[in-house]
Amino acid sequence: MTETADLKSTPLNDLHVSLGAKMVPFAGYNMPVQYPLGVLKEHLHTREQAGLFDVSHMGQGELSGPGVDAALETLVPGDIKGLKPGQIRYTLLLNDQGGIIDDLMVTRITERPDTLYLVVNAACKDNDFAHIAAKLQGRATLKRFEDAALLALQGPTAAKTLAKFIPAAAAMPFMTSRADTFEDVPVRLFRSGYTGEDGYEISIPAAAATTVANALLAEPGVAPIGLGARDSLRLEAGLCLYGSDIDTTTTPSEAALNWVIGPRRRTEGGFPGAERILGEIKNGAAKKRVGIKPLGKAPARAHTEIQDAAGRRIGEITSGGFGPSVGGPVAMGYVDVVHAKVGTPVSLIVRGQAMPGEVAGLPFAPHRYFKP
Repeated sequence: MTETADLKSTPLNDLHVSLGAKMVPFAGYNMPVQYPLGVLKEHLHTREQAGLFDVSHMGQGELSGPGVDAALETLVPGDIKGLKPGQIRYTLLLNDQGGIIDDLMVTRITERPDTLYLVVNAACKDNDFAHIAAKLQGRATLKRFEDAALLALQGPTAAKTLAKFIPAAAAMPFMTSRADTFEDVPVRLFRSGYTGEDGYEISIPAAAATTVANALLAEPGVAPIGLGARDSLRLEAGLCLYGSDIDTTTTPSEAALNWVIGPRRRTEGGFPGAERILGEIKNGAAKKRVGIKPLGKAPARAHTEIQDAAGRRIGEITSGGFGPSVGGPVAMGYVDVVHAKVGTPVSLIVRGQAMPGEVAGLPFAPHRYFKP
């Protein structure tokens, strides 16, 4: 485990400590895993009202230059050229074999259409930005934001709460972005998040992060939420965690992420690993990410072996735990494609014992994004 002295801190570290957070090492940072409310109640609070998450450990940056969208399309399979000003797209950074280097959010800046705003995962950000800068040298300029914090306000009352400070936030559709001010603090809003709930991610200058966080926490129905509930929320929503559910050994097809590859990119190709990935889209991949529902009370956690009715190994759990909104254990994992049909019975080898389960549809909890 990383020594505490070697860990980085987010601009909200002192606030977490003052709120009684339990701090743990995560992606090289000292991060709150839970607050006194506890993971279960934090999870349910986010589903019922609004949770405030510190995601400042994520990587933020801008990629700019003439033809920046065409340049980025040489690294990702998403339709970046088709991004309208202020629109966000979820896409994947791929290696030459079609494996997933990272998943990321790409936004076309409204006020500067030749600039793309990138948000990447914390554990991957140094490698991601180095990879992008090297591959696109001479075609686009990458600028990292080392002094920016990132908050996520998620839940059914998030829009009503944020609109008290930024009235225009309420009308923003899902997967759109805008620049605005929060009590005179310049911010960039993204109507997105990773819980399955409606909500926002808010990029803020680091020096103002605590001021903005305290203002939101002072609002009725807003509670601080840690990494523990963030993980159970995204699992119920069927969303991938990089390093667990997707990595360089998985392709978009295997990960059930073909939807990120639009019609034009499927026709034109031109992204890393295109031949393999387009072949898997046409003919099917050998394995597939699926939901898994343990039929008992015991959760099936990561690396749990999945077997068929005859006791043959057919896959492995990549994320698993208790789903508070579901009221029982939930999981995701990869199985041989012939066993991927919803309802297929499986055995889960938990502590050496075969436990009954079945392939389940995703998500376990419905997405409630704002799509007017």
